[in-house]
Amino acid sequence: MRTPFYEIHKLLNAKIVNFHGWDMPLEYSGIIGEHVNVRKNIGLFDVSHMGRFRIKGPNAYEVMQNLVTNDISKLNDNHGLYSPMCYETGGIVDDVIVYRIDKENFLLVVNASNREKDLEWVVQHSSSVDIENVSDKIALLAIQGPLAQKALQRMIESNLEMLLPFDIITSNIFGVKCMISRTGYTGEDGFEIFFDSSEIEIWNKIMESASSFNIKPAGLGARDTLRLEAGLMLYGNDIDETTSPLEVPLKWTVKFEKEFIGKKAIMNREITRKLVGFEVLERRIARHGNEVLVNGLISGVVTSGSFSPTLKKSIGFCFVPSHVLLDQLIEIKIGDKQYQAKVGSTRFYKRT
Repeated sequence: MRTPFYEIHKLLNAKIVNFHGWDMPLEYSGIIGEHVNVRKNIGLFDVSHMGRFRIKGPNAYEVMQNLVTNDISKLNDNHGLYSPMCYETGGIVDDVIVYRIDKENFLLVVNASNREKDLEWVVQHSSSVDIENVSDKIALLAIQGPLAQKALQRMIESNLEMLLPFDIITSNIFGVKCMISRTGYTGEDGFEIFFDSSEIEIWNKIMESASSFNIKPAGLGARDTLRLEAGLMLYGNDIDETTSPLEVPLKWTVKFEKEFIGKKAIMNREITRKLVGFEVLERRIARHGNEVLVNGLISGVVTSGSFSPTLKKSIGFCFVPSHVLLDQLIEIKIGDKQYQAKVGSTRFYKRT
């Protein structure tokens, strides 16, 4: 599968990799350079591989409230929130963003790896509403970085100063109707732009318009290191159908005062492990799947790990027993050796 911008990525000499069946750019000029540029200036990401579903009808609000663990009663029109969707067993179907356009009209954005599974799940639990999979009809670009607002303001009619995090508005970009949300997956300020997938020239127009802000295209490699620094989890690595939202830093998204699929199982499940951040204290990089030892015993596994271009050290997430404390020393098996690491928060970087 390919996004509408595949040929542009090829012209930019991107390194293309298979990402859950999608031919996607891993990098263009280098992962570290793209990462640093997002932290300092702006990066442009093609995220059209993610799923977009429209849920409409008089019962749309009730359906969405039942599907997600977070509370959409707090949403005004044209605002969104982040939330897990859970199975009856309490495991996570996916982590998603729900935008309320109005009480009878919602937009659900899901992970690329889960598009088909999520659509089937939503359809299965949404018999009283109309569901449209608009993933192929609507392109999705993300412009991320501290200069994103200044750069994007030149391109659109709406006043971005008024756009709060997770707001979504209808506007025009280069004369093309679009929706713009203030969200992202990098830890920086940023925006995601939804528009008709036939309007592929918008990529080049954004790059040209924002050239004075040192915009660069950024691929999946930088996206992964940026989200790891910012403490943002990746479905399939850090969370999956076996994970309770209470085992990872998602307790704030689970609202037990309302009803939702999986509520009883989540409440009744004994929590014996937790996802933590770690820093490797030696010059080695931990990767997904490495064993974690606590007091000499294999007690968990690394879910995400990488070198942090911002912090200049090896960081990651891992599961450990619930009794493990912040700043406690653990060991991670990398190759045939064990290396010391220090437990910390899953959030390594916070923008100023």
